[in-house]
Amino acid sequence: MKVDVDGTLSAGTNGPRPPDRVRDRPDQRVSRKRRAPWIAAAVVYLFTFVVALPVLWTLLLSLETNNEILEHPFSLSNISLNDYHRVFATLQLFTLYKNTLILALFSVSIGVAVTFMLSFALSRMVFRHPGWRTAMRYFFLAGLAVPVYVLLFPVYRLDIEFHVYGTYLALILPYVAGAVPFNTLLFTGFLADFPGEVEEAAIVDGCTLYRMLRRVTFPMMKPVVLTVVVFNALYVWNEFPFAVTLIQKSSLTTVALGVSQFQGFYYVDYGAMMAASTLVLIPQLVLYALFQRQIVAGMTLGAVKA
Repeated sequence: MKVDVDGTLSAGTNGPRPPDRVRDRPDQRVSRKRRAPWIAAAVVYLFTFVVALPVLWTLLLSLETNNEILEHPFSLSNISLNDYHRVFATLQLFTLYKNTLILALFSVSIGVAVTFMLSFALSRMVFRHPGWRTAMRYFFLAGLAVPVYVLLFPVYRLDIEFHVYGTYLALILPYVAGAVPFNTLLFTGFLADFPGEVEEAAIVDGCTLYRMLRRVTFPMMKPVVLTVVVFNALYVWNEFPFAVTLIQKSSLTTVALGVSQFQGFYYVDYGAMMAASTLVLIPQLVLYALFQRQIVAGMTLGAVKA
């Protein structure tokens, strides 16, 4: 070992020589930078294909007969719209869509209003014992771990006791209660990062509590509110266990129940079921396509602190 002129140590002529540091050439760095977007695009397209594959598969099966679905599901030789004709002849689609829209409108409106005020109280109100706020928040969030099938019999008994069984209210009440945990999680996450100075300035300017919520806080929460509305509406649109248990009248049938009408004890009309599923799926895809940016923005708000 010897000391160089600049004071650094280096190996002698007889000792092992340290390996030279390998540096990338400029052309290699440029090549890697050019490949990175292509790799990212390939991953995104692959993920999109995997997500869209069930939708494409459902659409393909809705154009085939039962025999082709069971024997040659990939065959494209006898594509027809007979399954859709059978769906329109069997189901009263206008009634199904009307009932589902009524349920979604009332349950989502009530659920958003209730959980917004609940989340504001958990985030802003001063409790006599600070531990109560944490306990109440975890109590409401614990609903995310409760399976829906555990609630079927208690909700059924409550609907019988309150004489609302077989009505719109029999579904609206459990839909509102089931949306509380998810809505509270998003609303409290947003309000945790929402600047309280804005609300204090509104109160100094003379706003009452309810006016401040209506004019200041709620308008500034539009992205997360829209996310909650879309997810709650999609849940109501696809919900089946409560609907099949609490609704018996054909005039109150929802779209999820309408699809199940093509399945019997000894026979399943797969083609018509796929066609009905496609008609149920199309409004959801349109809704998500229209508000996808707001949904993503609402899900990410409050996730990272500045």
